[in-house]
Amino acid sequence: MNDRHRAQTLFLICAFLTVCGFCPRPAFAQTKRTKSDADINKIGHREVGEGINLYSLDKEAALGKQLAQEVDRASRFVNDPTVIAYMNDLSQKIAQNSDSRFPITVRVIDSDVIDGFTVPDGYTYVNKGLVLHAETEAELGSVLAYFIASTALREGTRITTKGEAMQLGMIPFMLLGQGGWGGNNLYQQSNIAIPLTYLKFHRDFAFDADFFGLQYLYKSGYDPESMPCFFERVWPLTFAGSKPIPKTFSSFPPLEDRLKAMRTEIQQILPYRDAVAVSTSDFETVKEHLRSWNPPNPNDPGSGKPTLRKHVSAASQSPQ
Repeated sequence: MNDRHRAQTLFLICAFLTVCGFCPRPAFAQTKRTKSDADINKIGHREVGEGINLYSLDKEAALGKQLAQEVDRASRFVNDPTVIAYMNDLSQKIAQNSDSRFPITVRVIDSDVIDGFTVPDGYTYVNKGLVLHAETEAELGSVLAYFIASTALREGTRITTKGEAMQLGMIPFMLLGQGGWGGNNLYQQSNIAIPLTYLKFHRDFAFDADFFGLQYLYKSGYDPESMPCFFERVWPLTFAGSKPIPKTFSSFPPLEDRLKAMRTEIQQILPYRDAVAVSTSDFETVKEHLRSWNPPNPNDPGSGKPTLRKHVSAASQSPQ
C-alpha cells in the first residue's frame, strides 16, 4: 500500500468513526491468563476476546468489512488460483482449531516487503514477501495462526476502545496496526507521540497473539517449534525487528522475550507428540507460483481484470 493510498484509507476510516459515539475513560485491567487459556482441549469454547470493548460483534463485523474494502482498493493482490486456494485451505484449517468468532479471509498482497496485518472481522493480509520467507508449511501456518489469534482476541476494536478512552485521536492507526507482523505498525513509523501506557497495552496483545496462536498451530497438527524458529529468523529482517527501539517506546515486545515465552509455553502447555506436520509438496508449489508470479497487464483486453480508465474529453470522442 503506497503512501497516497494509505492516506486515503485513513481519511475514509476517520470519516466513518466520527459518527461513532464513545463513552469516556473506562478503567482497564491488565491481561490475566486463566486456567482455561492454557487448556488446549477448550479451544473453540473460550471467550479469549472478552474485555472492555465499545463494539458489539455485529458492529465490529460491519467496521471490518468497510476497512477491508478500503484496503482492497489500495492494494494489488496475487490472484493466482493455486495460491488463493492453498492460502484459503491452510487458513481455514487453522481457523477451525481456533477461538475466532469471525470467519477468516486471507489475501496475498503483491509486495516483497516482509509484512502482514489484519483488520476486524477476520480479514487477513499477508505480503508475498512474508510467505516466501517461510521455509515450511508449519512456518507459514505460524504466521496465519498469529493473525487468527489477533482476530480471536478482537485486538483491533479493543485497542481502539483503549485509545479512545485515552483520547488519543488516533483510531485509524490503531485499526490498521492490529495484528501487524513487524512492518505495518503505522504509528511506530509515524513519529507521533503515543502514551507509554498505550504502547504497553499493544505489547501485551502481541504476547497474547503469540500465546494463543501457538496453541492454534499445535491443535492444527503442526510442529509448534516452527513458530519461534520463524520469528527468530525472519523478525530481524522486518522494520520493527531491524530498527533499534527502546523497549519502553516500542509497540512490540523484544524478540528475546517473545521467544522465551513461546518456548516456555511449548514445554509447559503443549503435550509432546511423536508425529507433527512440517511441510507439504503443495507448499513448495505455492512458493514456485509466487516466485514466478507476473501480474496480468491491466491494459490487455483479454486479461479479464478491471482497468483504470483515463478521462477522455468529449471533443476527443467526436468522430473525425
